[in-house]
Amino acid sequence: MILNTIIAIVIGYLLGSVPFAYIAGRLKKGVDVRQVGGGNVGALNVMREVGVAVGFAVLAADVAKGLVAVFVAQWLGLPLIWVLVVGFAAVAGHNWPVFLRFRGGKGGATIMGVLLALVPGEFAISFAIIAIIVIITSNPTLGFGIGMAFLPLIIWQFNGSSMLITYSLALAIFLGIRHFATFKRAAASAGSKKELIFTKEYHFWQARKK
Repeated sequence: MILNTIIAIVIGYLLGSVPFAYIAGRLKKGVDVRQVGGGNVGALNVMREVGVAVGFAVLAADVAKGLVAVFVAQWLGLPLIWVLVVGFAAVAGHNWPVFLRFRGGKGGATIMGVLLALVPGEFAISFAIIAIIVIITSNPTLGFGIGMAFLPLIIWQFNGSSMLITYSLALAIFLGIRHFATFKRAAASAGSKKELIFTKEYHFWQARKK
């Protein structure tokens, strides 16, 4: 069991470390996504700076990293606590990838994959909340933040285990910390509170408005 646990954690971290956003930027436009837009190695920056279709492909790939990491841990027969650790290892890999000298993204899409594997029904409801808010505001950060905030309550309502409730809450807090600097910059540059909620520069699918 110890060997399987170590193997699963390493696999989870290495899966998370695969920088699909960086690879897509290089292949599609020859750009380093760390040097354009918000500088984040994630799907949202790719959508805005490289292309919407490419960005959604990166989103799917980053979600798959978390999904596969959890499935590998479950396949190896690990107890739930270690499955959760492996899921976070994938998130950590995305945030601090060994292949990019530990400078990665914020982990939102990979967290989505982890939660989709662990609590698919509950996360589907949370994702619906995210989608509605993004469609209304064109603000993925706001939508994801609110959807993640509701997820622990949704898991509780569906009689989920206290471990999963705590884990989803911890991931929400982790994501909030990772986005705090971005929020501060947005707040400083926003002309009004309304601009913090509604993004006028992009459509809800994140193509730049003309």
